Amino acid sequence: MNAVVKKIESRTSRAQNLLEEQVGNELNASQQYLACAVWFDQRDLPRLAAYFYRQSVRKRNHAMRVVQYMIDKNVAVEIPDVQAVRNVFSDPRELIALALEQERAVTEEVTTLSRSLREESDYLGEQFMRWFLSEQVDEVAQMTTMLNITDRSQGNMFDLEDYLKRDPVGDNRYESTAPHTAGGKL
Repeated sequence: MNAVVKKIESRTSRAQNLLEEQVGNELNASQQYLACAVWFDQRDLPRLAAYFYRQSVRKRNHAMRVVQYMIDKNVAVEIPDVQAVRNVFSDPRELIALALEQERAVTEEVTTLSRSLREESDYLGEQFMRWFLSEQVDEVAQMTTMLNITDRSQGNMFDLEDYLKRDPVGDNRYESTAPHTAGGKL
């Protein structure tokens, strides 16, 4: 008896290539958040460390959501290399400013991908990306608030630690409508 093997299609469109690039973008963001978390953890700032550890996992899950979508569409997936991350910072503000710039960059990447899907009349792909667009609005807003609070604290990171205790950010409000995650959500 011959086993039927599912045929996996090679990527044939710009949008499909951008999907794979987005996997790499999200994994890069995950690794950078992990480096930030470790930096805060080593300096006995547990709430900041926990926040950035969670962000690392969230970005990993975002990458795996894109992977699952590509698997569901029978599109070939190759996991891209992860770029080197920044590990050396002179003060906590640098980490939060870097995280904000990273979220802005991811927003641009998601927007470009969504635009490409629309231009290719890939309505299913465009629908899939709507969750990511909403998520990015929230991610940029959260990181902007954290940077504002950091600036107001004038270097006292315990003010930011207190803020995270009182008003935890990253409450996963979009999780109930999130696309499935390849391998399961961490």
